[in-house]
Amino acid sequence: MRGPMGKQFGRNRGLKRHKSLEKSEVSKHAIKKNHVKEEARRPSLSFSEELSEDKSTGMASEEEESNGEASMYDNLLMKLRSSSKSMDDACKKRQRLLEGESDSEEDEDDGCESSSVSEEEDNEEKRMLQEQDMVDTGEQSQDSETEDDYEASETDQELDVGVNDQCSVESSACVSSFSMHLGHNLSAEEVGKLAKNKWKYKWEVPASGMSNCKWMGTGDCFLKEVDASSSYGLKPGLYDHWLDFYKTSGRNDFHLSKEMSFFSLCNSYQDILHCNKKPFYHKGLEEDSSIMDAYLMHSLNHVFRTRDLVKKNDSKLAKHPESAINENLAGDSLRDHGFTRPKVLILLPLRHIALRVVQRLIKLTPSAYKVNVEHLDRLLKEFGTQEDEDNEDKDELSHDAQGNSRALKSSKPSDFQALFGGKRDDEDQFMFGIKFTRRSINLFSDFHSSDMIVASPVRLIGKIWEAQKCKEKDIDYLSSIEVLIIDHADVIAMQNWSHVNTVVEQLNHIPSKRPRTDIQRIRHWYLNRHARFFRQTIILGYYSNPDINALFNHHCSNYQGKVKLVCEYKGVLPKVILQVRQIYERFDVDSITDADDARFEYFVKKVFPKIKDSVQGGVMLFISSYFEFVRIRNFLKSQDASFCLLGEYTEQSDISRARVWFFEGKRKIMLYTERAHFYFRYKIRGIQNLIIYSLPERKEFYPEIVNMLDGSHSMSCTVLFSRFDHFRLERIVGTASAKRMATSEKGVFVFC
Repeated sequence: MRGPMGKQFGRNRGLKRHKSLEKSEVSKHAIKKNHVKEEARRPSLSFSEELSEDKSTGMASEEEESNGEASMYDNLLMKLRSSSKSMDDACKKRQRLLEGESDSEEDEDDGCESSSVSEEEDNEEKRMLQEQDMVDTGEQSQDSETEDDYEASETDQELDVGVNDQCSVESSACVSSFSMHLGHNLSAEEVGKLAKNKWKYKWEVPASGMSNCKWMGTGDCFLKEVDASSSYGLKPGLYDHWLDFYKTSGRNDFHLSKEMSFFSLCNSYQDILHCNKKPFYHKGLEEDSSIMDAYLMHSLNHVFRTRDLVKKNDSKLAKHPESAINENLAGDSLRDHGFTRPKVLILLPLRHIALRVVQRLIKLTPSAYKVNVEHLDRLLKEFGTQEDEDNEDKDELSHDAQGNSRALKSSKPSDFQALFGGKRDDEDQFMFGIKFTRRSINLFSDFHSSDMIVASPVRLIGKIWEAQKCKEKDIDYLSSIEVLIIDHADVIAMQNWSHVNTVVEQLNHIPSKRPRTDIQRIRHWYLNRHARFFRQTIILGYYSNPDINALFNHHCSNYQGKVKLVCEYKGVLPKVILQVRQIYERFDVDSITDADDARFEYFVKKVFPKIKDSVQGGVMLFISSYFEFVRIRNFLKSQDASFCLLGEYTEQSDISRARVWFFEGKRKIMLYTERAHFYFRYKIRGIQNLIIYSLPERKEFYPEIVNMLDGSHSMSCTVLFSRFDHFRLERIVGTASAKRMATSEKGVFVFC
């Protein structure tokens, strides 16, 4: 329902206006426009200098325009009320609305012109009053990021706000985590401590539903029972929709669900590391969807609360400009902006995962906000529907069954088919914005005017490089990210984790170009270059590794603190179905920086001589890192060894040739990388002796590789490890065994 004082009347050019009022408004706007022009003519001032200039100039202009305006308006209003009963009723209604401050007003549509002047007299008089009251609304944010972008929310009851009271919404909104987190003022001492990136985990709590896991956090423990009657910090409209959506699925334990448990973590605005999430492609659809629902609702809540705060302050400035400016000068009540509009960045590895996330986001958005989803057809066309992928899988499997294809897709594990089913071309190349307007969701919106950005690290790196090469382009839309979500971090690690490090390093910088935002509305911690201390980072994955931990420890500096999931593992050795003698040989090394050299030296002195002296072929070297792959390749070349290569960058024709040569014994050694296995899942035939140069990151690969020894005469496998391989080792042999193997005096361990 459109409010009687909606913004759609703010630029109603078809109405006649009282001359005295029109003159007053013209002079008022002339002062503002002159002020804007004067600002534009100034040389490049720093943001702090511009802020002080804006404050002083704004005070002067408000004083000049305030004299006499109220009396003229009141005289006209009294005449109109005395001449028309309908007008008198309308004014009384207007007064009641002002006292209650309904914020159900909506932004005008872009390019919306007023209707004709030939409407009924009473309606024309009402609109004339509404125009007089709201004419400044559009001008007030003339240089703001919200001009023609932020649309008023529908009739959500939580949007009822009072002009003179910052906390006249229900109490839950006033003390929400959103308000407390963004409203905090960092002291110089706090900034100094945060810059050192030294964190001490002070508490631990058993993780609900995961008997082998616990949450550990810094600061005070915030995990406690939440009142089931509360909305958990969600906007009521979002909470009701989510509750209905949950009940529709046939479940009734919403307050005890994994969704609400993880949402409570997200709503704390602490940095989160959750790297034991069973993904959808490993038969973890329910768990994966629950976590995804929680962070998507958290993102929606953050975006909508940001918009509500901006709309509320816009209304305050429009209706009481002088008192609002004085209040802003005395405190930070009107500082609600960043440099740019995007507030949420979601990094995902593959297109079909992005499609899955966005489709879920649309479902979780209340109906009032998604009357129209723009460019949905483009999303389905470019990213492919899940139904299309399923059909492609069925067709190919059927083709294999008839013996007409050697694609071997049917022989690949189910998790591979679920993760890489369907389209393959440019699967890791995507980036688009999502903008929420009055009643619609706009997909593929301009990055600078979006609320969320969904991207792959690979594509975003391309944008960063383009901005570095071309001065006309920029990545300023990354300057005001307040919630960063990295989902399926384990899959991204198989692509190139250094891209994620580069992206995170580019977040929350001062824009390269002057922002289109009123500087007096920008939060102080943006201007003070402290935005990274307010950014919440949520990292989700199937497992963790040193690179992921390093990002969490050194690039996540949220002043609220950190919480991470720590788990104990049982290992995957029981999944090795063959009677293989698995020999683990530990090499000693003092520091992690020397680990690669120590591993290579151990291989050269202890392992390779045995391979060289043996006449038996069929030796497969499984290598996790591409850099280790290149190092071993160069070494084998220097030794004139008989070998072939199967890496992630090997041409398909060379791969087929290498597999045949190795199987027929024409090549004695094969080098096989983890990334090649991740992307292709080849089943290598002809293996007689398996040497795992470095353990795989993905624990499920270990039994797959070892089980390739089927048909071998020796049935032996040698594994090299050090105490710095603890994360990989515990996922494979179990946490208890890994601890014992790292600290034991003996260096050789055998599993059968």
